[in-house]
Amino acid sequence: QVQLVEAGGGLVQVGDSLRLSCAASGGTLSNYAMGWFRQSPGKEREFVATISRGGLSFGYAGFVKDRFTISRDNAKNTLYLQMNTLKPEDTAVYYCGASQVQTTQPGLYDYWGQGTQVTVSS
Repeated sequence: QVQLVEAGGGLVQVGDSLRLSCAASGGTLSNYAMGWFRQSPGKEREFVATISRGGLSFGYAGFVKDRFTISRDNAKNTLYLQMNTLKPEDTAVYYCGASQVQTTQPGLYDYWGQGTQVTVSS
C-alpha cells in the first residue's frame, strides 16, 4: 500500500510561484507513473501534469503548459510540481496520484494523496 503526502501549498499573489511536493512511503515510487490533478469546489478533479516512471516522458494540460513543470526524484521517492506565474484560476486543491500507466484519466490512478490547497489572490 503506497501512501502519498502532498506539501507546499499556500496563499500567494498573482504571478508568484509555488513548488509542490508529493512524498511516497510504503512502496517504491519508481514503480509508478505519477500525476498531478486539481479540484475546485463544485468541479470534477482535472488533470494537470503527468510523468513516466523514469521521468523522461511528460504530459501537461493545455492551461498550464510553459508555466508548470513536473519532475520526480526516485531516489528520494518524491514527486514535484513547480508552478510559476500563478493565476487566480489556478486556485484549487492539488492532488498527486500513482498509476501503473502514464495517463490523464483520474480513474486509472491507484493511489492518491490527501491534497494541498493552493490559493492565488488577486
